[in-house]
Amino acid sequence: MRKLGRPSGHRKMMLRNLVTSFLKHGKIITTEARAKEVRRIAEKMITLAKRNDLAARRLVLAELLDETTVKELFEKIAPRYQDRNGGYTRIVKIGPRQGDSSLRVVLELV
Repeated sequence: MRKLGRPSGHRKMMLRNLVTSFLKHGKIITTEARAKEVRRIAEKMITLAKRNDLAARRLVLAELLDETTVKELFEKIAPRYQDRNGGYTRIVKIGPRQGDSSLRVVLELV
């Protein structure tokens, strides 16, 4: 797991926030390192949502911050990937950030 230059509490909350936003909007623009970590978590959430049972819903609710996003994940996103075994996300590089030249990417659902 990447530390991303943050204390553990801040890092965990930042990743939960990014995953929630990603699943809510379908794509986000962030740095490459963050996108790779968000992808790990988001793919686990989609795989759990494909099970579509109460235990899976509770595990996803423990990770995501927004209940409406969890509902959307179980009702709209997971059924789209029912016949797919992983690889639900795509990372597209879009160039360096102007302030510090860190590589920005678009993380999106396939």
